[in-house]
Amino acid sequence: MEKLSAMIITCNEEDNIARCIESLRNVADEIVVLDSYSTDNTIAIARKKEAVVKQGVFSGYIDQKNKALRLTTHNYVLSLDADEVLSEKLVESILREKKNNFKHHAYFMNRYNKYCGKFINHGLWYPNRKVRLFDKRVGSWGGMNPHDKVKLKEGTKAYFLKGDIIHYAYDTIVEHLQRNEELSTIAAYSIFEAGIKKHWSKIILSPSWSFVHGYVLRLGFLDGYYGLIIARLTASQSFLKYQKLRRLIKQNKKAAKLVINN
Repeated sequence: MEKLSAMIITCNEEDNIARCIESLRNVADEIVVLDSYSTDNTIAIARKKEAVVKQGVFSGYIDQKNKALRLTTHNYVLSLDADEVLSEKLVESILREKKNNFKHHAYFMNRYNKYCGKFINHGLWYPNRKVRLFDKRVGSWGGMNPHDKVKLKEGTKAYFLKGDIIHYAYDTIVEHLQRNEELSTIAAYSIFEAGIKKHWSKIILSPSWSFVHGYVLRLGFLDGYYGLIIARLTASQSFLKYQKLRRLIKQNKKAAKLVINN
């Protein structure tokens, strides 16, 4: 039977890490936790749960996950965030594939988000499909921070697994607002540092499309009040990202002028 490694990156996840590790217990032959020097009980809990714990300075979501990937010892790897768990159905699906020595190189599954105590069934948050189980010989982490994703070698196809990754997203709207500020800042800096050009109209068009897409076309309104909040805050994060990007570009131009004038 093909063995399976699980990987988790953490920083101050004492409220989540035990639940995450327990959900992996029946499918993973090893559980690797790469921690960014937590100041709470994350490390102690992970070690008590018999995970292999390593520490390293956080260097961005993509780079950190690739570091964790290199720490795993088996070819097939399952990645979870600390605030995620496997549903029973997904555990069954993974075990079935494992017993068959993983006939495919990569697998994707639905992520089911719990928001303020309620599961979200529509909009951009469900089915929210993610490739999270893959052969590291044909895949690694890519994308643009903070939105990491598994990048597979050309021609590699991912297959669907039944069951959900259950994501305990936000307990409060305030928490979501705070996270929006953090993620939009990271995204703006990532675009700026990559030198990617974005037209000024993105600051209006992108948030508008995000809201219409999630709330109307993807039926987010069927999730009631929280469906509306999620659609609005998703659009808001997009607006903040381009607003901050525009500010960075202006600051860079001013700095360049000062250098020239001096």
